[in-house]
Amino acid sequence: MKINQLPFIALILALTLSSCNQKETDFIDPLLTNRDTTVNPADDFFMYANGGWFKRNPIPASERSNGIFRTIGDTINSQIKQICEKSAALTNSTKGSNEQKIGDFYASGMDTLTIEKLGLSPLKSDINRIKSIKDVPSLLNTISYLHTIGANPAFSAYVGQDDKNSAKYAVFLSQGGLGMGNRDYYFNTDKETVAIRSEYVKHLQAISQLIGYSATDAKANAASIMKMETELAKNSRKLEALRDPILNYNKMSIAQLNAATPNMDWKAITATIGIKNVDTLIVGQPEFYKALDQMIKSYSIENWKTYLEWDLVNSYASYLNNAIEKQNFYFYSTVMSGVKEQKPRWKRIVEQTDGSLGELIGQVYVKEYLPEGSKEKLLEIGNNIRTVYAERIKKLDWMSEETKKKALHKLSKIVMKVGYPDKWKDMSSVEISRKTYLENVMATNKWAINDMISKYGKPVDRTEWGMFPQTYNAYYNPSNNEICVPACNILVPGFEGRMPDDAVLYGIIGGSTFGHEITHGFDDQGSQYDEKGNLNNWWTAEDLKKFKEKTKLIVEQFNKYEALPGKFVNGDATQGENIADLGGVVMGFEAFKKSSQYKNKEKISGLTPEQRFFLAYGYAWMVNIKPESLANQLLTDVHAPAKYRINGPLENNPDFHKAFNIKNGSKMKRPDNLKITIW
Repeated sequence: MKINQLPFIALILALTLSSCNQKETDFIDPLLTNRDTTVNPADDFFMYANGGWFKRNPIPASERSNGIFRTIGDTINSQIKQICEKSAALTNSTKGSNEQKIGDFYASGMDTLTIEKLGLSPLKSDINRIKSIKDVPSLLNTISYLHTIGANPAFSAYVGQDDKNSAKYAVFLSQGGLGMGNRDYYFNTDKETVAIRSEYVKHLQAISQLIGYSATDAKANAASIMKMETELAKNSRKLEALRDPILNYNKMSIAQLNAATPNMDWKAITATIGIKNVDTLIVGQPEFYKALDQMIKSYSIENWKTYLEWDLVNSYASYLNNAIEKQNFYFYSTVMSGVKEQKPRWKRIVEQTDGSLGELIGQVYVKEYLPEGSKEKLLEIGNNIRTVYAERIKKLDWMSEETKKKALHKLSKIVMKVGYPDKWKDMSSVEISRKTYLENVMATNKWAINDMISKYGKPVDRTEWGMFPQTYNAYYNPSNNEICVPACNILVPGFEGRMPDDAVLYGIIGGSTFGHEITHGFDDQGSQYDEKGNLNNWWTAEDLKKFKEKTKLIVEQFNKYEALPGKFVNGDATQGENIADLGGVVMGFEAFKKSSQYKNKEKISGLTPEQRFFLAYGYAWMVNIKPESLANQLLTDVHAPAKYRINGPLENNPDFHKAFNIKNGSKMKRPDNLKITIW
C-alpha cells in the first residue's frame, strides 16, 4: 500500500488549451532539475535523483515532510477548496443536497467564533454519560457506546471480510486504546522516546486542566491514564507481529470469548456497538483481551472514568476550542513529528471536509477535475503490467510449474479498480448544518461506523471502494484480490499541460503504483491468500521454503539501514512493502521495454530511456522528512523511509546498474551472491 501512508505517483493527462501554444523550449524537465549532480548515483541514487529539489524546497514549518506527496496534495487541496468555497457561498442549496452538506460542513469548520464560544459543550452529554458510570455493567456499556461515536477506548472492534471465507463479513477484535498509538513508545529507552513519554504525561495533565480539573487533580489523572495505557501496551503485540495473518486470526464463539474474559459480556458489548446476532468473533490478540478483562476489575471505576473522558476529548480535540486544539497539535505534531506550525485553517478544514464527506466531494472532483480518458489510460498501463508479470512468473527459476500455474491463475483474477467507482455510497442519512463543527464531524463518523457494521450478515459487496478518487494513494486488498488506483494518481508535477513520456509513465505509475500493488498479492502476507481472497496455502512445500528464504534476505537487507543515528529500519515490519517495491520497479521496467521510446533508444533532455525510467522511479518517492517524523515512522509505519524505497530495490537491479554504469563495490550495487530477486 502506498500510504502515509502517506501514502502513489502517476501521470497527468490534462492536455489544457495552454499546451496548444506551449513551445518545446518552455518545458523544464523535472527529471533534470530535481537532480543533485554533486552526488554520485553509485553512492546514493535517492539524493542524486531528488537532492536538487530538496535544496530548493526546504520542509515548511507546518509540515512533517516535503516532496511529491505534499506538492500533489497541495494541488488536490486547492481543487477541493474551490469545491468547498463554491458550495459554502450558495444561499439557496436544497437541504440534504451534496452542495448543502459540503458547504455547511466547511463553513462550520471555518467559524472559529462559534467553536470558541461552544467550548466543550458539544461533548457535554457524552462526558456526563461517562461521569454517571457506577459499576462494571455501566462501564462496559459506556465503552461500547463510545465506539459508536468515533472514540476507540480500551480496544478496537470492526466488521470486515473473514480472512478464511472472504464471501462473508466477520466481527474482528484487535488491540487498541493507546494514546500514543504504538506500544514501543511506552517502553523504548532511547533518549528521544523517553523524552516523548515525559511530554505525553505533561500533555495528559494539560488536557485534563483544559477540561476543567485543578492542577493537582490533573496531575493525578495523568498518572492514572499513563498507568492504564502502559498496561494495555505491555499486553500489545509489536508492529511486526501484527503482520502475520495466521497468528492474528483466532476465531472464537461468544461463549468461548466470554469464558476467556469473564468480566466482559461480549453479547451485550457487540449489541451496544450495533452489531446484532453475533455468534463468532475473530480475536486478533487473545492475550490482550485477557489482560483487558483483568483491568476491568483491577482498576477502579474512577480510574476508568478518567481514562474514558480523556479518550473522548482526545478523539475530538482537533474540532474543539483553540486551547485544546493547540495543545493537541503541540504534542502530536510538534513533539512526536517535529512540526512547528499548524497548517492554515482553510487547509485543515478542507482536509477534514474531504475526509468526512469525500464520497460527495469525489463526485464533483470526477466531473470537474479528472481529465477525460485518464481512466482508460490507467487501465492500459495496469493491464500491460499484468502481462509482463505473467511473463516473469513463467520464467522464474526457483518456482515449480505446479505453483506457477496457481500464481498465474491468481494474477489473472486480480481486479483493477481504477479512477473512480461506478456506484457512490449513499450519504443521504447524514445531517449537516452550519451550527456546530464538532457535531458535523461526529455525524459523519457515526455514518461511517454504521455503514461498516450494517454489512454484518449481508453478502460482501466486492464493488465497494476503500478510497476516494481524490485520495493520493493506492492499495491492494487481499480479501478481494484487488488493487485500487484512485483518479488523482494521474498527477505528475512538472508535466502539467503535456503528456509525460513513457519512461515517466512506467517509472511512476507502472512501477511504483500498479507493479507495487500487484506485487502485494505475492508478498509475505498477500501470498497466503488465494485467488478468491481466502487464507489458503496454494504453494508446494518446497516452493514456499524457497520463497521464505528470499523474503528473509530482504528483511536482512533493510535491517542494516541506519535511518537515524542508532535507529534502524525494521526489516520484519516493512518486508511486505519492500517486496512490493522490489517487484514493482522490475515490472515497470519490463513493461517500459515494450514501448517505442525504449525500442528506438529515444533520448530526451540528454537522458537515455533507461536513465529516464529510473529517475522517474526516484521521483515517485521524492520525500524529505523531518528527523522527529522519521523517528515516528520507524516505530509506527510498515513502509520503509522513502530513501530506502528507492535505494533498497535498485541495489538489486541489474538494469539500473547498467543504465548508470554502477560498478562492483559501489554502495548502490549489492554483490552478486547477495542480490535479491523474487518476482
